[in-house]
Amino acid sequence: MYTAEFAYKKATSVAEAIQLLQQHPEAKLLAGGHSLIPAMKLRLAAPPALIDISKVAELRGVRREGDTLVVGAMTTYRELETSDLLKAHCPLIPQAVYHIGDPMVRAKGTIGGSLAHADPAADLPASMLALGAKMKIQGPSGARVVEADQFFTGMFSTALQEGEILTEIHLPIRPGARMAYAKFPHPASRSAVVGVAVVVDGTEVRAAVTGAGEHAMRLTKLEQALAGKPLTTENISAACQGLLAPDHLNHDLVASREYRAHLVDVMAKRALMQAAGL
Repeated sequence: MYTAEFAYKKATSVAEAIQLLQQHPEAKLLAGGHSLIPAMKLRLAAPPALIDISKVAELRGVRREGDTLVVGAMTTYRELETSDLLKAHCPLIPQAVYHIGDPMVRAKGTIGGSLAHADPAADLPASMLALGAKMKIQGPSGARVVEADQFFTGMFSTALQEGEILTEIHLPIRPGARMAYAKFPHPASRSAVVGVAVVVDGTEVRAAVTGAGEHAMRLTKLEQALAGKPLTTENISAACQGLLAPDHLNHDLVASREYRAHLVDVMAKRALMQAAGL
């Protein structure tokens, strides 16, 4: 199918993109385009204008600033997957990115596009929550930083306000932390029916799930059950039971609410076992 007519604008800087958003308040930002363009072709979205930020150089790349890794929002999945900095200090991101789509999708899709789109079945939001990431947002009033726990607010909904752009993702470096991502993929799209990301830092466990509900969420019951405990097979098995009630979980032809609740337990256990090296 063809999209509805739209105006095409190309920004060369963040400042220009923000200015264009003020001039075209109903416009959509075009990053990798792998979520927006299909929706436009199906007429599920019909923005009057697209603002292409794919060539804004200041939004690309991974760098270290002290005890934080700073990832530009326009960094592609492929760049994340092959980043030596991420492999060394935050291997959860390359692990999760490996599960996204196929090589063509990973070559074009971007971390900022995924997080701003906030698809409930996206892989990266759970990793952001487990890592304790922070999102740098810029808009007409300046810049602000939002914790990942406050960034995802609903289905396809985030803390981004009108005229704002997600510009950077700040990932804390956790020396010695063990990380893993386990996913049950949709048989056709490879999106997460359920995916669980875990970060084990000493005796602290941070865990989050995607695909189960309206948006990625922390698995606080699991975190509390394992707080201060060694990651033994017995402790992990005991903690990964009944993590989420099925009542408000997603349901579709692939998985019922009850099956998704079961998958949350199974994927959490797999991720923790992998992180623990068991």
